[in-house]
Amino acid sequence: MPFWSHVLEALLALVHILTDRLLEFALGWYLGPYRRVQGPPSAEQQALLSKSAVELAQLIRERKIRSYDIVKAYCERIENVNRDLNAVVDGPFPEALEQAREIDRRLSKKEYSDEDFRRQPFLGVPFTTKDSTSVAGKLHTLGLVCRKTERSATDAECVRLMKESGAIIIATSNVPEVNKWIESRNMLIGGTNNPYDLRRSVGGSSGGEGALIAACCTGFGLGTDIGGSIRIPAFNCGVFGHKPTAGAVNMAGCTFRTGKEKETMVCAGPMSRFAKDLLPMMQVLVEPELKPKLKLDQEVNLKKLRYFYVASNGMAQCNPINRETERVMYKIRKHFERINGQDVRHANVPNTKLTGKMWRYWMTQEPANFNLLLGNGAELNPFVELFKKLLGQSDYSMAAIYGLIDSVLPKESEKLMREATAKCKKAVQDLLGDDGVLFYHSSPRTAPFHFYPLVKFNDFAYFSLFNVLRLPATQVPMGLDSKGMPLGIQVVANLNNDRLCLAVAEELERTFGGWVPPFPLKQ
Repeated sequence: MPFWSHVLEALLALVHILTDRLLEFALGWYLGPYRRVQGPPSAEQQALLSKSAVELAQLIRERKIRSYDIVKAYCERIENVNRDLNAVVDGPFPEALEQAREIDRRLSKKEYSDEDFRRQPFLGVPFTTKDSTSVAGKLHTLGLVCRKTERSATDAECVRLMKESGAIIIATSNVPEVNKWIESRNMLIGGTNNPYDLRRSVGGSSGGEGALIAACCTGFGLGTDIGGSIRIPAFNCGVFGHKPTAGAVNMAGCTFRTGKEKETMVCAGPMSRFAKDLLPMMQVLVEPELKPKLKLDQEVNLKKLRYFYVASNGMAQCNPINRETERVMYKIRKHFERINGQDVRHANVPNTKLTGKMWRYWMTQEPANFNLLLGNGAELNPFVELFKKLLGQSDYSMAAIYGLIDSVLPKESEKLMREATAKCKKAVQDLLGDDGVLFYHSSPRTAPFHFYPLVKFNDFAYFSLFNVLRLPATQVPMGLDSKGMPLGIQVVANLNNDRLCLAVAEELERTFGGWVPPFPLKQ
């Protein structure tokens, strides 16, 4: 690389660092003093609310706890802390308590067979999902003022499957307008706050889910992901989230999808405080015809896998990777080198510096028209909406108007973007094969203050690459940084090798601790 290129890179990094610090100072001053979510009132409540979904299901089956008690505890937890989080759109649902009471009644009379338990692995466990995913009879606003009273007639396929698994839905959670932003804020209920620091972003678009899961307001959650929408909130809120292989989960009922779309980057997937919940949830959600391909029941030998990492995506528009984030990657590399006795090799993946452009191009190929979704079927004029916003008369957030304006800007070159994508995808797939795992930074820095993405938003490209490539990726929490905000890493595998991501996530959780509560632990 020529000397002047090194100088330019150094100058760009300096500009990023200075801008980042200026935004942190200004927004920190504007948003006021640090506060985090309060913990449950007692050590007993804390222990109950912070269990994994798998553990809760087992305790309910064994009648060591009642489903009614855990549903009631989560509903009360939502009512106690949602004033601070602002994460719930609809709920808690009173009928959830009746459903739980009926499960307990049947358990007490031993009306469930072993086959029932096998078919209903999450019997009696409460869960939530994002507002953009249909839940029969519940609000389905997509964060739009014009849809504030709209309710869904049917369940999305992923919600139906979770209900059939015995799980009980207790609430729906906040999203940005039509899911198209990396902060969960809209003009209908406002912005959702991060449990670790209420001034900071939960990410988007499954941001309400991330906040509720991290703050122990639900047993687990369902998210969707078109550019990091599961993994960004999971990262910002310090929980686990898995974006499956493209097409593995039926998308019917998620943001008006029919489930028959052939070419799409969007996926539905599980979110949880614990890695061990993800595999059983995937076994519920995956399309029956794809289960043989994903081999979720097949045991993974971590010692026989090959491991790779990428140090940076090379995008000039992204922040440079900070030191605490670099240390996360270093610790992971050293751990897996001890496991299989080989180096975790650096991977030179082509065209990652074009990630932002590739994702922008592929969004224009999506079957959904986001402009029409935003207008609830009507075409919106971005400049009219911008003018109305400046007058304080718009029903849309500034982020939504950004998206409208972007839709009328010059398009990316189809030929160049398709070629760049094909080259990048082939390189990653050839590298990983059926036994390779790639560690990829989640973001160059931890969760920013609210409104920060309106100025600097390109860091989300670290997530969106794997939507472009349609590959499975698991977001794994890796402790807290010096500001008390969650760190993390993405674990990526080849198509249909989701089980490798999930097995490595469980190993990282065992070794480094996984989810860290956002409140002080009671003794």
